[in-house]
Amino acid sequence: MERKGKFSRWILLLVTAALPLLFVACGGSSSGSSGGTQSQYGNVTVMVQDASTEDWATIGVKVLSLSLTPQGGGTPVEVFTASSPAPMINLVQLDQLGDVLGTAQVPAGTYTGGTLTVGGNPGDVVLTASADPEAGFAGTPGATIPSSQIQIKGTQGTAGSLTVPVNLKFDTPLLVTANQSTPLDVEFDLAHPAFIVAHVPVVPGPTTWAVNFRGPLRHHPIRNVAWLVLRHMYGTVASVGSTSITINKDYPVYPATNPETAIQSSQMLTILADSTNGTLLYDMDAKTVTTVKDFSNSSSLNGKFVRVAARYQQDGTLVAVRVWASSAFNTVWLNPEGHVLHVNSTTDVMVVQGEDGGAIPVTVDANTQFFFRQPQDALADATPIATGTGFLAAKNLVRGFKVHVGVADVAAVPLVAKTVDIEIAKYDGWISAPNGTGFVYTRNFRTATDDYSIPLNYISSGTPNGVDSSGTQIDGFKWWNFTFPTLAETGSSAIPDFVSATNGTVSFGGTVSPMSAWGVSYATWNDLAAPNAWSARWTVLLPTPVPLGTVSTGWASTSTGGTIALIVPGGVNPVTVDLSSVSGSATLVYQIDTTNGIVTVSPQDLTSSSGLATVSAALVAGTPVKVFGVPQSGGTIKAYVLFYLTGTQLSAQ
Repeated sequence: MERKGKFSRWILLLVTAALPLLFVACGGSSSGSSGGTQSQYGNVTVMVQDASTEDWATIGVKVLSLSLTPQGGGTPVEVFTASSPAPMINLVQLDQLGDVLGTAQVPAGTYTGGTLTVGGNPGDVVLTASADPEAGFAGTPGATIPSSQIQIKGTQGTAGSLTVPVNLKFDTPLLVTANQSTPLDVEFDLAHPAFIVAHVPVVPGPTTWAVNFRGPLRHHPIRNVAWLVLRHMYGTVASVGSTSITINKDYPVYPATNPETAIQSSQMLTILADSTNGTLLYDMDAKTVTTVKDFSNSSSLNGKFVRVAARYQQDGTLVAVRVWASSAFNTVWLNPEGHVLHVNSTTDVMVVQGEDGGAIPVTVDANTQFFFRQPQDALADATPIATGTGFLAAKNLVRGFKVHVGVADVAAVPLVAKTVDIEIAKYDGWISAPNGTGFVYTRNFRTATDDYSIPLNYISSGTPNGVDSSGTQIDGFKWWNFTFPTLAETGSSAIPDFVSATNGTVSFGGTVSPMSAWGVSYATWNDLAAPNAWSARWTVLLPTPVPLGTVSTGWASTSTGGTIALIVPGGVNPVTVDLSSVSGSATLVYQIDTTNGIVTVSPQDLTSSSGLATVSAALVAGTPVKVFGVPQSGGTIKAYVLFYLTGTQLSAQ
């Protein structure tokens, strides 16, 4: 069974904080604050995150600015402005990882939303296909899509200065309080079905990719910044102190150059040494590694390029876990970062997805150290979980994990891994056999040797697993529906409710395989529930994509929306699809029109009478539709997203 049209997300994390190293106290008031005259400012650290996508090696975007909207109106408060030229961010690398962009002073007050602005010129979005995408993907494996075949929707301005402003609405107002930290996590679904839509013409010709930034946004709070896994940061060391280094943030060029060069920003970050556990310092030119608890003897770092694996402490300061340094940017960058594509335990070779769309083989030897990023536990974050080839032989590394490899010699052929940072241990697939202790993931890939069927335990009921909205610690497994990330199931009812939610199956009959719940789980290592193995810390139930089909029975109204019957090629049984018009949980409906190769994506609001009338009139027998939904125990599908098509053939990627 294959699953196409994967979901992904981009998260903007604003850690609004009055921090010991960053706090600035100012007198006077600000037009950007609300609720009366304010006399103090907090600092906002702007980061981006994303979830993985099977089909792309690069989804590159230029984030130009971000501003916050004060409650009750007033002048927006700018919290991030890109340097010039604006660097490109590859969202594929940010699989549940934060990437620090910079900090800004923000007046204390209440903010209800914001505006994110991205570049909209040709070349401001770069799409490079994975070397091994899912079956049915409309692009060429490993190829970069020509900018002439990318249509960026919603642009404003004139040629050469086009931008796409995207409005952000917060689930709950953001209260910036002086001397307190207030994290805000907003999701932008980058691989939402309406984000990148492939238009495959009926007459042979190039595929056109419509990129729609104005998709649904959601608030998903990160309650504890100390649990946030940060992507390795690149920078140029501007100064070396006794306890810290200060770097200018660097960005690689996209598409990558050879040798790769750095785009230096004006954003500066101060990073502390780990005075308790020690920071591992790799000199990649001298090929040495030392453990330092301060930087008092590291003046040679001044002016060098560094790659830093860091973690946030509870007070918001950054601490270095490992630092790689070289006089050449290419040396610190040319260490494979990406999702694992293949693992061969016979040859001891792992293949990592490169950002240029290529597949990079890396040899694991007896000295390779495997680390699992656990920033909430400083000692565990800095301690290898395994050494040598036995880790591969035990199938503890599978396709889909997000890693950053440190190689012994960047000029060696083949590359040999000195360290493997497992940043995210991700399993996904069809869920089966859920019970009180765990469940089974079955995952099939384009390359059959990567397939797996793996039983995964829940973490122990006593294992800390973050905090809830009130700041109370969560213990044990948690899960949520993709539609409602703020409504996580926790506590004693989490596992029974998960079992109930994942035991549904939908059958179209004929040659179409039965469809069950699809999920993605992020695992942790060496939990009490499974020593020296992976256990599911949390699971998200994702909408399962249904094959492109046609309406067999048109719209029938219900008290909560309506239903249609759907038939798909190869199937013999029409399946009922439920669409909700309830505000806050309404099905997202998009009308897809194509005219002369131009793709138009028009959202239809089922919560409005006009939107409901438009959709109910359009969904008649024979209308082509594509549904993304969750199978229900009664054999129906609860729709999360529905496309109805009015033009030529489309493929939603």
